[in-house]
Amino acid sequence: MKHLSIIFFVVTVGVFCFSCRQPVAPPAPYGPVPTADQLKWQQLEYYMFVHFGPNTFTDLEWGDGKEDPRVFNPAGLDCRQWVETAKKAGMKGIIITAKHHDGFCLWPSKYSAHTVRESAWKDGHGDVLKELSEACSEAGLKLGVYLSPWDRNHPAYGTPEYNRIFASMLTEVLSGYGDVFEQWFDGANGEGENGKKQTYDWPLFNRTVYESQPHAVIFSDVGPGCRWIGNENGHAGETCWSRLDTTGFEPGKAPAADTLSTGNILGVAWIPGEADVSIRPGWFYSSATNDKVKPLKQLLDIYYASVGRNSNLLLNVPPDRTGRIHPNDSARLMELRATLDAVFATNLLRGAKVAASAVRGNAPAFKAAHVLDSDFDTYWATDDSVTAATLEFDFPQEQTFNLLLLQEYVPLGQRVASFNVECWDDAAASWKLLATATTVGYKRILRLPTTTTGKLRINILHALACPTLNTVGLYKE
Repeated sequence: MKHLSIIFFVVTVGVFCFSCRQPVAPPAPYGPVPTADQLKWQQLEYYMFVHFGPNTFTDLEWGDGKEDPRVFNPAGLDCRQWVETAKKAGMKGIIITAKHHDGFCLWPSKYSAHTVRESAWKDGHGDVLKELSEACSEAGLKLGVYLSPWDRNHPAYGTPEYNRIFASMLTEVLSGYGDVFEQWFDGANGEGENGKKQTYDWPLFNRTVYESQPHAVIFSDVGPGCRWIGNENGHAGETCWSRLDTTGFEPGKAPAADTLSTGNILGVAWIPGEADVSIRPGWFYSSATNDKVKPLKQLLDIYYASVGRNSNLLLNVPPDRTGRIHPNDSARLMELRATLDAVFATNLLRGAKVAASAVRGNAPAFKAAHVLDSDFDTYWATDDSVTAATLEFDFPQEQTFNLLLLQEYVPLGQRVASFNVECWDDAAASWKLLATATTVGYKRILRLPTTTTGKLRINILHALACPTLNTVGLYKE
């Protein structure tokens, strides 16, 4: 009997210990979540827009489609220079205006008589898309394409036939130039009451994209892959949800600008924001704007108001009439890259002790320290019932900072609706409020008053479901 008692004790302890080792379940996804392709897209963060075409040579922003195609003649075109510039600037891809509203195609389309084939460039034997796709492939950059459905040149525009023609153009571009990470649509249809009016077949256009490029993210006013942020100054809303309600809307018939900027807190679709802006006053190159390239301070403001507010940044850098990016634009891009690299080189929280007011199931898998481990797929989380919680950081020595970076683990959805940041004030022996904000999302960067302290506290005041933070960073600009 004594031996049986010992065996029973050993088995009981073993079962207890095994049960203690059972993993705590992760949080269930909350609301709509990004697809794998949307997540990869968001992780690009920053890439180049290239407006290029006849407008480059006519000093127009919107061509009328009546321009002589022979005006397009970039004798020194060098797409490798574009790509090298983008890569050195820290950009991850290039989206080119393969067809703008004037209808001019930067590839020799079979469906148009207004293309590079009719231009003076390379005696009509050139293909800008081919040269750019090859340059991007060589350098490891992503290629995206802008095709305007509005066509001020094509004789079929304004008829049902045109939708099929435009879909054929899409197929040409999307099946002939390698992988395309983003298809950029706008809803421009601007000839006015007495002009041609096309009823665009958006289901056809989107279906055509996915047939050739199933992993492409489609941009428009309302997605479905990503959305316009509602302005052309590169600023997302200080509150920016990746969720959007699209019922009753389409490209060209979008929700109000402030809705696009902020998203919808309970939106039914995951459609994150993309902020587009030009480095110059206009979208196309003009020699008159060579001295009007945005200053570094303004570009930094744009970066923090786009990437720093849960939006990707699409910065337009228009090549000049030779077909190269102008030195003034390139120099400013390098300044921006050098500044951002210096700012974000060192996370001042490295080495700090971090404690949380709550940890999911008290399990190491969801411990507070995960916010400092540089692994995107590890995160701090709380129990489902806890939607307000605190992270406290204790530095080995005082630190001086003015930027706070936060990231949610968005594969499980966007959750944080409000939070604040406090520092410990030794003189007052109390916590001092530094900032209050709303959403986090994929990435949030807060500019703070320049502060020196030995302790920092982040209070999640309200989350729609248990918070999941995978990154916290502290920096000095």
